[in-house]
Amino acid sequence: MAPIPRLRDYTGPALLSYGFRPFFLFGSLYAGLAILAWLPMFYGELELPTSFAPRDWHIHELLYGFLPAVITGFLLTAVPNWTGRMPLQGRPLLVLVLVWAAGRVAVAFSAWIGWQAAAVVDSAFLVLVAAAMGREIVKGRNWRNLKVLVAIGVLVLGNGAFHVEAHILGAAEYGVRLGIAATMMLIMLVGGRIIPSFTRNWLARENPGRLPAPFGRFDTTLMIASGVALLAWIAAPEGWLTGAALLGAGVLQTARVARWAGDRTWRDRLVLILHVAYVFVPLGFILTGLAALKFLPAAAGIHAWTGGAMGLMTLAVMSRASLGHTGRALVASASTQGLYLLLFVGVLARVCAALHPGSSDVLLHVAGLSWSAAFVGFALAYWSVFTRPRASS
Repeated sequence: MAPIPRLRDYTGPALLSYGFRPFFLFGSLYAGLAILAWLPMFYGELELPTSFAPRDWHIHELLYGFLPAVITGFLLTAVPNWTGRMPLQGRPLLVLVLVWAAGRVAVAFSAWIGWQAAAVVDSAFLVLVAAAMGREIVKGRNWRNLKVLVAIGVLVLGNGAFHVEAHILGAAEYGVRLGIAATMMLIMLVGGRIIPSFTRNWLARENPGRLPAPFGRFDTTLMIASGVALLAWIAAPEGWLTGAALLGAGVLQTARVARWAGDRTWRDRLVLILHVAYVFVPLGFILTGLAALKFLPAAAGIHAWTGGAMGLMTLAVMSRASLGHTGRALVASASTQGLYLLLFVGVLARVCAALHPGSSDVLLHVAGLSWSAAFVGFALAYWSVFTRPRASS
């Protein structure tokens, strides 16, 4: 990987000096506040002027609202590292943030402005992100990371399908599965690189001994098998072929986690949380595979992926990247560890709510409030990290 490039001379607000700052801050705030709206919407106590059904609004704003913000913040920070080019700053970065925010408003008020207009405004953000990332990767001749553009392209396609399905059929299905599959592929791809790398670096320095296996042929085979399983799930979420493919991928993903020596990292919570988050990848495959065979409700596996793999992984990556790229020590403070625990409890509660419908009301409130507290808490705890200059400057 190329070294992190020198930043351009910049005298504007620190918030717009690097892509992770605004997107991690506003993305986490939105994640925490949106769930507070979702709980009363779920119980019929609140209505938004959106053309989406309440369930679809909830799913859409996770898959195509919150997660793209965090993914963009990560990519705007990682791509300059991959290519050696200067990162996006200032006014161009502000434009991206405003387009993302406009999409959230358009979706919330789509019943007033029309679903077509909302779809155009909402889709503009991911299209701009894909264009910006493509330009940097091509100009930097960083061809190996063009695969990231494929995942973003699937998100663009999934978002468009979501809007069309919701309008024509009254509920989105393929758009949901496309969004989940694309995000899971990104997590498997990026997580498969950074988790063993960060683990190896820490173990070599602090706890010599067994090291994680590097990315190799096994990982390539696993990625193909997982991709095929997800494609089968997108096309037909039930059936023995889909179930077998998902369960097979889950077994391979479990073996992958075991090869990373995560059990030896308990003293470094910034590394440990990455392993904990990734455990929900194989768990989601297994639970979704069992759901395809009609042994379990589908919501259990879906929330293992969306709440566990996506939620915990974004919190883990945001905290680590925010500290590292602002010159702060890579140490999880007590408050950061508390946020990890809050979200972990919330994810377990949500998966259990799907498995035990009789206790779902209590568990849903625990899950929703824990999620909200974790992400709003992160935004507040890291406010100065995002809005002040580098600690080392």
